[in-house]
Amino acid sequence: MALLVTGTVLASGGGAYAQPSPTPGGHSAGHGDGGRGQGGQGGQGDQGGQGNQGDQGQGDQGKNGHGKGKRSGDPGSQGTAEPTGKGGAPAPGGSASPLARPAPAPGAVLAAVEPGRDKTSPPTAQGLQQALAAALADRGLGTVTVAVGDAADGRLLYGSGENTPATPASTTKLATTVAALSLIPGDTRLTTRVVKGADPGAITLVGGGDPTLTALPADQVQIAGRPADADTAPASLDALARQTAAALKETGTTTVRLDYDLSMYAGSTRHDNYDAENIPLVVPLMVDEGKADPKSREDAPARVADPAGAAADAFAALLKAQGITVEGKAKPAPTPAAATAPVLGRVDSPTIARLVERLLTTSDNTIAEAIARQVAIAAHQPASFEGAATAVKQELGRLGVTTTNVTLNDGSGLHRGNAIPPAVLVQLLTLAASDQHPGLRPVITGLPIAGFSGTLGKRYGSGSGAADAAGLVHAKTGTLSGVNTLAGTVVDADGRLLAFAVMARTDADADAARAALDRVAARLATCGCH
Repeated sequence: MALLVTGTVLASGGGAYAQPSPTPGGHSAGHGDGGRGQGGQGGQGDQGGQGNQGDQGQGDQGKNGHGKGKRSGDPGSQGTAEPTGKGGAPAPGGSASPLARPAPAPGAVLAAVEPGRDKTSPPTAQGLQQALAAALADRGLGTVTVAVGDAADGRLLYGSGENTPATPASTTKLATTVAALSLIPGDTRLTTRVVKGADPGAITLVGGGDPTLTALPADQVQIAGRPADADTAPASLDALARQTAAALKETGTTTVRLDYDLSMYAGSTRHDNYDAENIPLVVPLMVDEGKADPKSREDAPARVADPAGAAADAFAALLKAQGITVEGKAKPAPTPAAATAPVLGRVDSPTIARLVERLLTTSDNTIAEAIARQVAIAAHQPASFEGAATAVKQELGRLGVTTTNVTLNDGSGLHRGNAIPPAVLVQLLTLAASDQHPGLRPVITGLPIAGFSGTLGKRYGSGSGAADAAGLVHAKTGTLSGVNTLAGTVVDADGRLLAFAVMARTDADADAARAALDRVAARLATCGCH
């Protein structure tokens, strides 16, 4: 198995992006496997904006102690990785944050190392224990469990409580995204359609599970505070209205009745930790992730009470602008749209691979729950919180992940009842880093980069005690009240890629706990640990 060594690359426009290089076996990230992540995270999980929010990088704790908080700092300091273009090539445009530190020297993000080429021996359990002892004893971590594995072969090298289930917070998203990319081709897109209704003069807006669908004009769309490019731009509700109006006018129709179909999802629409800020109601039709202000840059923006109804109203207004009158107010469709109903218009989301990167980089709860429901659909489970959790766990088991002590209740990590042992998080990361599973690569390329992107963009700075690991640690963050987690990859002093997970339950200040986690990861980066 090839060893994958991570790094950071600068896009031509100056923004940092992640781009995997081909593996020795000829696999490459390709279209839908390279690139970036943006968006934001919510609630009880990590910090990060919803939808077109910017990355926070300040950690994960936020409003009400449950996750997302108000954005701190200059919007330009988000530091999200820039997207790649088609085929994994760098995307044009994109400027570096004025507050971002200089990027490491350009190089392959996932440079392949042939088996046997690295002559150094892997870290030993004793070496790791000695190297990490002081960092793990930090009072800010409280009760802490840890696992460290060799990403080259998946071996567990060191653990302390590694098989003990712990609350994962937003590191749950690693499970969701590994399962998604295992079941769903990375170039899959989520489609929002308008079809003719069963009655004359009726049309139906069919929700396709795309929470990034936008009602904003194209020149106002931003992801992580930057203009979207062709690979990452969300589907346009205005484009859907223009298509629909043109199709209607071709038949001489200028007045319609509008309803909307939410049949894709099942079960409750309300997350157990729903607060109308960190996550909206989970429905298959919404625009701009259900934000009351689609341009909001807050970490936990106010959400509309009825995301689907608001999306339908916005669509009706856009039809009116195209000369189509919608009679009355749009209502939920009484029955699902017929599969054979003539299509009047359709728009597609970015690829699943791009959405995975986006939700990981900035820990976006809304996109995570949408992707979890796609896992459920692919696994022939109900597209509900329960069905998605069942489908994710089943797929992980099929991949050989040890799921005995895994409990899932959602796809985002907002649920405090989720439980994952550190060793399982390490398993997920080594699977995604393996060249035997190239389709999982966006899980690695989507990880926030220490000191540069996403929820790690403002961490690992000068005076943190972890600055030497900036650019070397790529990790998913997670925070709930009293819970802080960090799971990802790090390049050690010998150039070996390690996978790690550190999970803490503590009464300490969240910033102190996050800083202590960062120092644990930084210690891995500065030792060979033999």
